Amino acid sequence: MNDFTPWSSLAGGALIGVAASLLLVASGRLAGISGIVAGLLVGERGDRPWRAFFLAGLLLAGLAIALSAPSAIAPSPRALGWLAVSGLLVGAGTRLGNGCTSGHGVCGISRLSRRALVATATFVATGVATVAVARWLGSGS
Repeated sequence: MNDFTPWSSLAGGALIGVAASLLLVASGRLAGISGIVAGLLVGERGDRPWRAFFLAGLLLAGLAIALSAPSAIAPSPRALGWLAVSGLLVGAGTRLGNGCTSGHGVCGISRLSRRALVATATFVATGVATVAVARWLGSGS
């Protein structure tokens, strides 16, 4: 808990909630990133522009933070190969679970979806188990 930042975490969570709410109220769409990306790649042609703008906003916000507060974004302590394998596993998990943490955890739970609750509990439990195993393996025990 050395890097615990409650105020910036609260602000970031609030911004995510507001953005997800605005998208739902304005267009009836869920802000699940895996679904937005999938729809951009293989969705209906007329449905692609809003998806592209949403993803561009995510990238531009990241770029703005990187330029305005470069110390806020640190390089990963893991090798690129581990990151690639992790990304592939997350991608496979989002396909199996019919959504990602943003779709299920932010949008689904707020709509009281049982499927989203189960999916989010599974994400969290798997994350906890993964960290425990990684720390155990990394400790030399």
